[in-house]
Amino acid sequence: MAVAFTFPGQGSQAVGMGRDLADQFLEARRVFEEVDAALGENLSKLIWEGPEETLTLTANAQPALMAVSLAAMRALEARGFSLKDKVAYVAGHSLGEYSALAAAGFVSVGDAAKLLRTRGNAMQAAVPAGEGAMAAIIGLEQADVEAACAEAAKGSVCQVANDNGGGQLVISGARAAVELAAKLCTEKGAKRALMLQVSAPFHSALMAPAADIMREALAGVAKSAPMVPVVSNVTVTPTSDPDEIARRLVEQVTGRVRWRETVEWFGANGVSSLYEVGAGKVLTGLARRINRDIATGAIGTAAEVEAALAALG
Repeated sequence: MAVAFTFPGQGSQAVGMGRDLADQFLEARRVFEEVDAALGENLSKLIWEGPEETLTLTANAQPALMAVSLAAMRALEARGFSLKDKVAYVAGHSLGEYSALAAAGFVSVGDAAKLLRTRGNAMQAAVPAGEGAMAAIIGLEQADVEAACAEAAKGSVCQVANDNGGGQLVISGARAAVELAAKLCTEKGAKRALMLQVSAPFHSALMAPAADIMREALAGVAKSAPMVPVVSNVTVTPTSDPDEIARRLVEQVTGRVRWRETVEWFGANGVSSLYEVGAGKVLTGLARRINRDIATGAIGTAAEVEAALAALG
């Protein structure tokens, strides 16, 4: 039975994350130093001291979350853990896919930080403030949510952006269309339809300008075949081909994050244990709701690193 590592996405950030990893593991501290050097700023200070509203900005949260995930990985490796020998697959939720790929050696930590800063800025700039929106739809079948999006779009953009599992779907697009779709979902029987406090309509066709920027950015960095196959957000299939991975990362900007299907794929392909590497436990909670037969764990603190090493051998 196999082990898979998953890496969290935006929303998992918290001031102070990763601090004990940096305090207790030199290798983890060096990750933060490498990210700071790549970005030419003291992102570590923001991660550990805040303010929260600045850390939450897309351009900061994305490289920050990657830094914490890679710090946890380096802490594991400092104690003799081998990703290549112990883990069958990696995957990440949205920006977490970059963390997964950096952990597997597809790009360097510094390049991952630069790519995520570019990605965050490009996604933010793709749509004027206030013109896009996202909403979480709880407790409604996917077909009904998609039908509501199609009815609400009326020539604009409204689509399912995230299939997170556990009865949670996120829709994204033009504000008026998303607001109407959320209302329609409630009328169709959704338990909740909640407008999200986000800065842009992520994972929708409105992000096309950001996809173009990421295509160019990815073409300009050194890439290697990852030591462990990555299961893509947009295709839910594993690959180790660098060119194909880059194409999928571009598609991911406008495409759906198929997280429920990813966890289901793990279960159908021999994965018995799923560890979330980095800040928070959002993916751990989702995995438990999607497939209770898969054991779950989190690796985001020094104590969790030690527990994972004991469990994984």
